Order: sequence, then C-alpha cells, then structure tokens
Amino acid sequence: MSDEVAHDFYPIIRVYKDGRIDRLWDTSPVPATIDPQTSVQSKDVVISTTPLISARLYLPKSATPESTGKFPLLIYFHGGGFCNGSAFSPTYHNHLNLLVSEANVVAVSVEYRLVPEHPLPAAYEDSWAAVKWVETHFAGTGPEEWLNQHADLNRVFFSGDSAGANIAHQMGLKVGTEKLVGFKLNGIVLVHPYFWGEEPIGGELALAENTRKMLADLWRFCYPLTSGTDDPFLNPGKDPKLAELGCGKVLVCVAEKDSVKDRGLYYSEVSEVLKKSGWNGVVEVMEAKEEDHVFHLIDNSCDNARTMLKKVVSFMN
Repeated sequence: MSDEVAHDFYPIIRVYKDGRIDRLWDTSPVPATIDPQTSVQSKDVVISTTPLISARLYLPKSATPESTGKFPLLIYFHGGGFCNGSAFSPTYHNHLNLLVSEANVVAVSVEYRLVPEHPLPAAYEDSWAAVKWVETHFAGTGPEEWLNQHADLNRVFFSGDSAGANIAHQMGLKVGTEKLVGFKLNGIVLVHPYFWGEEPIGGELALAENTRKMLADLWRFCYPLTSGTDDPFLNPGKDPKLAELGCGKVLVCVAEKDSVKDRGLYYSEVSEVLKKSGWNGVVEVMEAKEEDHVFHLIDNSCDNARTMLKKVVSFMN
C-alpha cells in the first residue's frame, strides 16, 4: 500500500496513487426512520438498478395514511464536490428532517453516483433519472405510494447545496428544455452553489491563489472531458440555454466568507446574468454575514441557519 497522493482536495477527498480513496467527511450512513424530534418519516427506495440510483423519501408529520390533501414536493441534491456526501449521511438526513418538518413538504433526497469511480456527467444523468422517476407519479399511478398519495406534482421545487446546487440548476434547465408532462417546477433554491469560471470576478481576485486553483482543479478532476472552467455546467454565465430555465423563481443563498460567494451573486439578479439571458422569472438573494460555505449543515441551530431556513420555507410556501 502506497501513501503517495495523486489528488488532494482536502477537506473533501484524497486519492492515492495505488487507487485508494479517502472521503474525508460524513460517509457513514444512518437508517431511515421516524425522527424523534420532528416526527418526520423516511424510507429508502431504488430508482434504477443499472446504474444503481436510489433516494431517501421524507413525509411530514401531517402526511398520514388518512390524509387526503397533497403537499409540495422538494427534490434535493446533496453537496460534496460531486465526490463526497450522501443522501443517507447523518448531515443530510438531519437537514432533510428539519427542512421537511418546517416547510411541511414531501421530499426526495437523491443518491447519485460519485467521482472518481463515476466521473461527471454521471451525477447529472442520475439526478435527471430521479426527476423523471418522480414525474411518473403525476397521475397517482407511479411505483411509490408515498408520492402517489401525498406529493403534489404541480408544486415541485429543486434544491441543493454546493455541488448539489449546481445539479439543481442543471435539472431546472433540463425541465425547461425537456417539457415534462404533469410536472410543474415552481422554483429552485441554490445554497452556496459551486459555480466557477476562467476569469475572476468580484472578490475572487483577493482569494488565495491555491484556493482558486483548488476550485478549478476539483472541477477538472470531477469532469475529465470538460472544456474547462467556463464549461456551461460550471459557469452558467456561459450557457446559451440559460433563458430556458424551467421555473419562475430562484432563491440564491450565499455566505459572506465563502470562496464561491461571488459566483452565487453573479448568477443572481445582482449581475443580471439571468435577465440578460431572456429568462422572465424572479431571483431573490440572501446573504449570511460572517458565515462560510455550508455553515448551516455544520450548525443548524445557529441564528443565521435558522434565518436561512425560514427564508427557504417561505420561498416554498
């Protein structure tokens, strides 16, 4: 066994020359259950066996077998730089329990394949397969009874954090170009989105050179066939299809001390990227002062995390 490192993206992932992979946070799964704090119920489903795509479903306390009303549906894409994280990890399980409870929504948290075993675009392909699987429930005759009975497919939201926010944006674009039947995407919530680009913008010039290099190198590691950091998958400002975003509103959450903050602002109304593209929706921006990347996942009880949660909940309701 060699300790020679081939790729080091601390604190996300480290890959050794002998092929060993260290995912550096939060990889131990926790079981689906009834959460004692929120009474949110969860269970795991298999969406596809080849490739293997799965998800964790969540029902709010008010969604009982007897209830007849339907709830907004959230499809969530976890973060982790495309190479770490899991819908089944304690971090995301706890986050979805809290979000589902506060927003009173049904949720599908997608487990997509990770880099480097499955380079991009695998994560995008898996996520789209999950969206299309959800769509099969529009007439109440899909394979999953929780969605048939409780999910309102005319009130669908996408959300994710970091790389998951990048995925949520791409899925919003695909909804706009593919025109799904019986499926209405109302809005997307992008939390600290992992976007980047060739030319530094805003405060990026003040970032340490090794930080800028890491963000660019991570992308090339995840997507070996990419055209570079201005690839539309990473830099929405370079995407000729941006005007086809398939929803009417977007909430972008950024954190003041986050290295990718200016990309979130650039995506938003602040820089008019979406408006210039010809998209006619509404963008809201929320900035958490004094906070860093995905702070709300590290401490969901801090004041800024609670404030952000309230904003996301009001956006979906």
